[in-house]
Amino acid sequence: MFSKSKINEPGPKAEDNAPKPAAEAPRASGGDFKPATPPKAKPPASVLSSDLHITGNLKTTGDIQVEGTVEGDIRAHLLTIGESATIKGEVVADDVVINGRIVGRVRGLKVRLTATARVEGDIIHKTIAIESGAHFEGSVQRQDDPLSSRGKGAPAAAPAQQQAAAAPQGQGS
Repeated sequence: MFSKSKINEPGPKAEDNAPKPAAEAPRASGGDFKPATPPKAKPPASVLSSDLHITGNLKTTGDIQVEGTVEGDIRAHLLTIGESATIKGEVVADDVVINGRIVGRVRGLKVRLTATARVEGDIIHKTIAIESGAHFEGSVQRQDDPLSSRGKGAPAAAPAQQQAAAAPQGQGS
């Protein structure tokens, strides 16, 4: 008797509301329209299992988790190298988390070497974190855009480009 639901309201409003939703639905919900299908969720990372051995290059705009062996270059958005993984080649990714072994150059905006990491090669990064216990042999170079130059001769050319860019700034000051 004292319910606040619209079912118990007088009849004329219920009659007025019944035909209108179908006729007014497109206009009334114009800006509030939500599609029946949800927005695309981020796809899960591709996982390369520990018994997998790949010879060749891998390239994706998505995420990769490597647990096996890859002899070749890897390009990805987020690359996670598992503890049992070995990569022999260049690694280029926005985010690189290394738990296993890499023999080759690493290029990433964010590079993280965990305590179980073994890296034999140069690391070119924007930010880097190296946990205690990580094994690293090579040089570390910070660049604002480490992903820009991807060629094999890039590390040698990068300092020259930085010096050339720094020279005009130094002369102008």
